[in-house]
Amino acid sequence: MNAEKGDSPFEEETWRIFRIMSEFVEGFETLSRVGPCVTVFGSARTKHEESYYGLAQEVARLAAKGGYGVITGGGPGIMEAANKGASEGGGKSIGLNIQLPFEQTSNPYIKTPLSFRYFFVRKVMFLKYTSAVIVLPGGFGTLDEMFETLTLVQTQKISYLPVILMGVDYWKGLVDWIRNTMEKSGYISPEDNDLLRLTDDAAEALHIINDFYKRRDKERNFL
Repeated sequence: MNAEKGDSPFEEETWRIFRIMSEFVEGFETLSRVGPCVTVFGSARTKHEESYYGLAQEVARLAAKGGYGVITGGGPGIMEAANKGASEGGGKSIGLNIQLPFEQTSNPYIKTPLSFRYFFVRKVMFLKYTSAVIVLPGGFGTLDEMFETLTLVQTQKISYLPVILMGVDYWKGLVDWIRNTMEKSGYISPEDNDLLRLTDDAAEALHIINDFYKRRDKERNFL
């Protein structure tokens, strides 16, 4: 839907509401049918030859072989690597692309594409149908996605889910700062540090996810 020329500002905002609604509806209809998924965040600028590209590809391949769909932002770099790994693992490879003036072109390994104009709609889709979040090295956008996930879990706006940082050398300084500065200053609680897991081992990342849901299901059955 496009606003007609000459529409008043109010009419333009009305059309914008319809565009937002249509993005939510399409996203909900598509992703609700996919099944359990893992969301992978990371930089669009990561090159094929970088180790983090291979790490994203491997963890996504294992996730797909383990029965998870893989959701990414749909672009190049880490996103491409994860979609490629999901395809290699015979799983569902989902790309939530965002319309940007730079960087963001869809990668060729996406089997289920969705395109968004609005960042906030796309961010809802990343988390609404996911079972875990895996974060590889990235810039401001990756940090935004990671910290929003942590905030939503911390405030119980979404259910607790594993948040795994991959790329120990990249993330260790940030994790140490969270523990030694944020926690010691009283701005987060000690248990908030338990929200993050750090590993460079793709198999371990999948073990963390599977073990979490096995323990959760056991506790539910016990109750």
